[in-house]
Amino acid sequence: MTDPSLNDNAPAAPPIPVAPAGSPGWERAALEKLAFAALEEQRTARRWRTFVRLAWLTFFVVLVWIGLHRGGPSTDVSTPHTALVEISGEISSGGEASADVILTSVRAAFEDEGALAVVLLINSPGGSPVQAGIINDELLRLKAKHNKPVYAVVEETCASAAYYIAVSADQIFVNKASVVGSIGVLMDGFGFTGLMDKLGVERRLMTAGENKGFLDPFSPQTERQRTFTQAMLDQIHSQFIAAVKAGRGKRLKETPETFSGLFWTGQQAIDMGLADKLGSLDFVAREVVKAEEIVDYTRRENVAERLVKRFGASIGDGAIKALRASSTLR
Repeated sequence: MTDPSLNDNAPAAPPIPVAPAGSPGWERAALEKLAFAALEEQRTARRWRTFVRLAWLTFFVVLVWIGLHRGGPSTDVSTPHTALVEISGEISSGGEASADVILTSVRAAFEDEGALAVVLLINSPGGSPVQAGIINDELLRLKAKHNKPVYAVVEETCASAAYYIAVSADQIFVNKASVVGSIGVLMDGFGFTGLMDKLGVERRLMTAGENKGFLDPFSPQTERQRTFTQAMLDQIHSQFIAAVKAGRGKRLKETPETFSGLFWTGQQAIDMGLADKLGSLDFVAREVVKAEEIVDYTRRENVAERLVKRFGASIGDGAIKALRASSTLR
């Protein structure tokens, strides 16, 4: 009985001739059939692997192309607007809030003729005093060069190195519950010498220079080394204090606690002269800058850049392998 779903008029595929079992040469014919089938399966798998690799390569190339061809803010330079630069997260070299990333955004904002002012939207617990100092110095230079005001708007937190940056602004706006301050410097670590003595572990550290390993957590710290470290921290703290005094001027109501490393709410910061007024980003753009249109100049990593950083050399390696595989196709 025939299957009614089949088309009787369709030409049937010619069967592969196989010698009947028991006839001369049937073993050889069967082996040849199996070999040809295995070879065809290998070719199909190789073509599929090559296709997948080339598809991934095309995908990454498209992402990189999109990343490299993304332009800056989509606004006419002649249109008055408020320029926004976000400072978010830890301020550190090589991070998203590094001096290089932030200043690239800030320079673009200052150079745009339509930008009436630059607003720093800050939400950061602090970080490197070196990166903060570089940003502070360059902001002061750009303000003088372009004759444009800079305003800092604090969201959740503006502490330590973030406040170091904020004091370069003409005015600092906060929320009444924002966390502001922490004008201090710290260097932390651990010491395990007592534990090692109890466990009977001997630390074998060899150095050239008697103080080369004084920050080693497994070696005891001398009083001289402790004094040296404290002097270094005090000097950095003095630089921080000088920047705050220069930025805040007569608005600062200094007390013994001001530069102690404590932090305060936004309302307390206003009372102490560490901030000026309550206000949000929209408030500053509308009421202070008088330009409600906000254009974001913040440099952010796009999808392509993140993928390139994440996969790094593996993308290039995959591309080379895919190209090699494609070159072997027949």
